[in-house]
Amino acid sequence: MSSCNYEIRNIELWESGKRKIDWVEANMPILRSIKADIEESKPFAGLKVALSVHLEAKTAYLCKVLAAGGAQMFVTGSNPLSTQDDVAAALVKEGMQVFAWYDCTGEEYHRHISKVIEPGPNVIIDDGGDLVSLIHTEYEHLLGGVIGGCEETTTGIVRLLAMNREGRLKFPMALVNDADCKHLFDNRYGTGQSVWDGINRTTNLIVAGKNAVIAGYGWCGKGVAMRAKGLGANVIVTEIDPIKAMEAVMDGFKVMPMNEAAKVGDFFITVTGCSGVITEADFAVMKDGAICCNAGHFDCEVDVARLKEIAIESKLARNNIQGYKLKNNNRIYVIAEGRLVNLAAGDGHPAEIMDMSFAIQALSALYMVQNKDKLTQTGEKVIPVPKEVDMEVARRQLGFWNVAIDTLTPEQEKYLNSWQA
Repeated sequence: MSSCNYEIRNIELWESGKRKIDWVEANMPILRSIKADIEESKPFAGLKVALSVHLEAKTAYLCKVLAAGGAQMFVTGSNPLSTQDDVAAALVKEGMQVFAWYDCTGEEYHRHISKVIEPGPNVIIDDGGDLVSLIHTEYEHLLGGVIGGCEETTTGIVRLLAMNREGRLKFPMALVNDADCKHLFDNRYGTGQSVWDGINRTTNLIVAGKNAVIAGYGWCGKGVAMRAKGLGANVIVTEIDPIKAMEAVMDGFKVMPMNEAAKVGDFFITVTGCSGVITEADFAVMKDGAICCNAGHFDCEVDVARLKEIAIESKLARNNIQGYKLKNNNRIYVIAEGRLVNLAAGDGHPAEIMDMSFAIQALSALYMVQNKDKLTQTGEKVIPVPKEVDMEVARRQLGFWNVAIDTLTPEQEKYLNSWQA
């Protein structure tokens, strides 16, 4: 369904979406407190915010918080399979301009991204870098109106840093993923839980006693491995970084090259942010019934395109699981077409985790708006999340947990700031 103000599947789904949003709102106290802080002062009044984040209930509540602060919201998803159509409908009912639907084609995805850029955004909230990339390549005439923005994920930051090295990035972007209250909790605990939630609900298979191969041991990989161990799996890690490989070994996991791990794995989860992590050579040695999925942002980590080419037979084995029969008669199964398993086959990270991440987003966007003159003067384009923003989110979270911590005495502060004995 489309109009001049939105393009979604079905506006009649809005009530289901509203229930989902109401549920997460009740479990996102930090964002609720930020909303209460800004709804009277309206710091985003008169500003257009273009947002491209996985469009489900937690994201929708972030949109409501920014709108409460006066922002005019233009919303789309950041992955063809992660948009929830009922949530998109609920945001339209809230008066927002939404362009997204589940299982969109490549052309539709590009059109939806374009629709949120065309009004001329002042602030960009991105997840994976598609908004930033497109405005720099196809809408250069709108760059002057952008105050700045925020990037949610590792993959997007990699793209931003590449643009900045080449002198292509024309406005400041806050590196939200690098904030402690984001990657230490969202990437580790959020990804760990939501990935296995997606796998378990989709396969309905036991994890205990199986070999789980985790490709990549960054914060996301650590979380996935930790939860796999908790479910009783034998965990194998593949890595290209010797230091991260050492960490995995000392955390009690086996480490080996992917082609060796491919021979023994039952579950394969890629979480590297790179391409070509599981390839034809790996498929060739996998056991019959091996299950592959991806938790990285883009669907290029498991080479599903090549798997389709070499398969002698392909069929839907179960909802959201495609089976591919190879010449050796072994079947390889792929969940959610190799797209983000925790969103394409689940509901994404828990609400309490995203409360911290999206609080960082909201406060970083506010920082951009309130400090636009200073940022213009410095000319910096990649901006670390200010420490005070990180600490503010942590303080609010501890408060909602009813957890108190110590504070330094003046004598302790003097001691820590002195070089003399």
